[in-house]
Parts: sequence; C-alpha cells; structure tokens
Amino acid sequence: MSSITVFDPAMCCSSGVCGPKPDQKLSVFSADLNYLESLGHRVTRYNLAQEAAAFATNLTVKAMLEAHQTEALPIIMRDGEMVSYGTYPTREQLVAMAAGEPIATAEAESATTASGGGCGCSGGC
Repeated sequence: MSSITVFDPAMCCSSGVCGPKPDQKLSVFSADLNYLESLGHRVTRYNLAQEAAAFATNLTVKAMLEAHQTEALPIIMRDGEMVSYGTYPTREQLVAMAAGEPIATAEAESATTASGGGCGCSGGC
C-alpha cells in the first residue's frame, strides 16, 4: 500500500474541521483520507501553522512554496512524489493517486482555506 502525505495550508487545528462553522470541503476531505486509511494506505497530514518544519525540510514542498507561495497548498504526495497541488482532490482522485494511477484534475486553483480562515474557528486562522 502507498503512503499519502498532505501538506495543508495554515489552519487552526490539524484537519481544519473545528470551530462553529467548519468548511464542508475540509470535512469531506478528512473523511476521504479516513477512507484511504481503511483501505490500508498510510496517511500523514501536516498543517503549515503547527508543523512548519515539515514544510521546510521537504525539498519539493519548499520549492513549490517558493514558486507559488501558499497558493500551492494543499500539496499531496504519494510515496514521496508530488501528485497534486493547489486544490483538494475528490475521493475518487485520492483513490487513484493512492493506486498510482494517472488522474484527471482541473487546473490548480487557489486553496480557499489559505486566504479565508476556512476552518471556521474564531482564532483567526
């Protein structure tokens, strides 16, 4: 089974699913990652606000942030290789990524959680 690593934008908690109005997109994505784990894949998730060292020590992530700033987030990696950036993939896309299949994605878009405090917390993410 593969190892999926997610580098999330800065959020108030590890999943962004907190506060009085959590972003529905993040709730779905968290459930999708749990689904991948239930299939036997290893999932690791890093939050820029709480685990900045993980971003700085990964050369691919560091280069993407230097080139695109936080617009590159989230960055999804499979077994150490980047497979997606700039948007949260669907469950179907995640399953395909985990299986090593090519995926069809829309052009990378700005991560909405990076600029709007999308996790819904009152802490000013």
